[in-house]
Amino acid sequence: MASIALLLACTSSFAKDWQVQMLNYGNEGSMTFEPSFIQAQIGDSVTFVPTHSGHNAQSYVVPKGDQQWKSPIDKAYTVLLNNEGVHFYYCPPHLMMGMIGMIQVGNALNMETLNKKSKRLRSKVALKPERVDALLQQVTLP
Repeated sequence: MASIALLLACTSSFAKDWQVQMLNYGNEGSMTFEPSFIQAQIGDSVTFVPTHSGHNAQSYVVPKGDQQWKSPIDKAYTVLLNNEGVHFYYCPPHLMMGMIGMIQVGNALNMETLNKKSKRLRSKVALKPERVDALLQQVTLP
């Protein structure tokens, strides 16, 4: 039992907390998450930081076993990454402007769902719909 506790303590000590800024303007232009794509591991977390006001993050696709999530506007919010797969998320007030992001956790086990739902979400992005394609191209397949 002590060895299991030690293993869990060691695993969590290597977990990373990624910081994602919610920006009016960033490296990719207007209305962006930075970074917009993260390659994470199980046990990591992502904290959404309201760098500029009027933003939040909401899940659109999550890995099997994870719950949908939505941050409050203008508040920091942390998502724990417990399962392998891809999280696809957006800023509800700025979806039409292409404010979207993706987190890959381990293997992309939910690619079928991700591809299907990405097409639907892309149709709602009036400005910069190519951001959807750019994010999908960064997903690494097993």
